[in-house]
Amino acid sequence: MADLTDQTLADMRAAARNIRRQAVMMSHRARAAHLGSALSCADILAAAYWGVLRIDPETPTDPDRDRFILSKGHAASALFAALALRGFFPQEALGAYASPGCALEEHPTPKSAPGVEAATGSLGHGLPIGAGMALAGRIAKRPTRVFVLMSDGEQNEGSVWEAAMFVGGQKLTNLCAVIDFNRWQATGRSCEVLALEPLADKWRAFGWSVLEVDGHDVGALARAMSGLPDPSGKPLAIVAHTVKGKGVSFMEDDNNWHYRIPNEDELARALAELEGA
Repeated sequence: MADLTDQTLADMRAAARNIRRQAVMMSHRARAAHLGSALSCADILAAAYWGVLRIDPETPTDPDRDRFILSKGHAASALFAALALRGFFPQEALGAYASPGCALEEHPTPKSAPGVEAATGSLGHGLPIGAGMALAGRIAKRPTRVFVLMSDGEQNEGSVWEAAMFVGGQKLTNLCAVIDFNRWQATGRSCEVLALEPLADKWRAFGWSVLEVDGHDVGALARAMSGLPDPSGKPLAIVAHTVKGKGVSFMEDDNNWHYRIPNEDELARALAELEGA
């Protein structure tokens, strides 16, 4: 279980705020989309990287490290911000995000930066990759835990449920799937595009232990993720209830920010809000 001291909680909240600040600036500078998706998962990343993951930025390829896979690769700006703030590479590198020739592209690519575990963004691939890593860790008798962050729209992909059946069947208790349930996908409300609900019950039916948490409560997130391996003997799925665009009032729950890019005025307003958060 995560040691959630007052200082740890304060560090996680500060990290989430800084991830959001960096993501807003990166979107503006690079003229890159998917800002709303990056903002919704900032608290999940902060809880993972500052409260849960057994990692060391000095040894990013340690074979016993925990793995974190951002399956919703369109939120790469938030992942890159978290890795830079955590010390995996210099924060100055974020200034070149999505610029020609920069390794930090709009979706994570192989070896794009220390700490990036897989190329993602073609939705539905992160959980199958994580399943392979979790199984390999069990076979090798390593302490590795695998965390996969998915979007709710990604639950439309058949490969997610094939992997869920495999993980449930193999009882890979060293794997945790976190669903960023912000209730939006590219073309509309997630539950209106496909029959997503009851989402938690679907995961339970595939042999997983399921927790539902406030996806913006870093303490609740860290406690949930730290429960791996789950005492039930099952893999763990966390349905994190979030708000798309969280942290910037005029972006919250507005799906236009799946594609929109902040102009100078919007950038200033967003940063002012995040500074005062």
